[in-house]
Amino acid sequence: MSDETLVLCDLDGTLYERGSLIPGAQEAVAAMRSVATVRFMTNTDSSPTVDITRRLEAYGLGSVDIAEVFTPVAAAAKRLSGLDRAVLLVNQGVSAELGAVVRPALVRGESAGAVVVGDVRGVLDYELLDLAFDAIRNGADLLALQRGRYFRAADGDHIDTGAVVAALEFATGVQAQILGKPSVDFVELAIASAGSRNEFGRVIVVGDDRSSDIRMAADSGLESIQVRTGKAADQAGDQCLPEADHVVDTIREAVRLIGLRL
Repeated sequence: MSDETLVLCDLDGTLYERGSLIPGAQEAVAAMRSVATVRFMTNTDSSPTVDITRRLEAYGLGSVDIAEVFTPVAAAAKRLSGLDRAVLLVNQGVSAELGAVVRPALVRGESAGAVVVGDVRGVLDYELLDLAFDAIRNGADLLALQRGRYFRAADGDHIDTGAVVAALEFATGVQAQILGKPSVDFVELAIASAGSRNEFGRVIVVGDDRSSDIRMAADSGLESIQVRTGKAADQAGDQCLPEADHVVDTIREAVRLIGLRL
């Protein structure tokens, strides 16, 4: 078996939190890159993929290629390729990225192959929800960029995309297809970008969120490391969530566990 290692590293809550870099993250990323192939995976659905790539570089995490960053928005662009129209319940920046591959459906009754639900802060209103509702009832697939309950920001916690997804599921009776974590298809996209599974002796998911990062690893049969930053404290003691193979305090300890020395 190959001794090569692939690390699938979460971003928010693992490398940075509430807008600030977690101490040791710069050194940890540099150390991982020196001995392993690294892919960054995030459920952030509020920014185009290129903006997230630039943010990582602005945090001082070195040069990052957009092909190394996997977001639900990028997964949605791949999923929508070949469709004519879709209803986009997303913000303006994400709409621009998805609009490069599919035309937005803007009025009730207009044919749409999919409804995409992501970050809708500043754009959500009843008319937009009703447009999505009508399209789904007429056969459009319901695609969720992610279905988190809440997200963490510098000014506190905020309701997340999952609540909007749940509303449309309830109204239409249709179950959403999740494009981001914990989707197995999502993790397979990241692995395929680096090579096939048999090219790596270890494929390790590192993240803070048991409901997304660790569940994705468990469902995909991958090794997992949970850090105690980010959402970890909020999920402590929740027996409904899967347990990671290893639990460490921060990304620095995760890197040591992988076998590196900072």
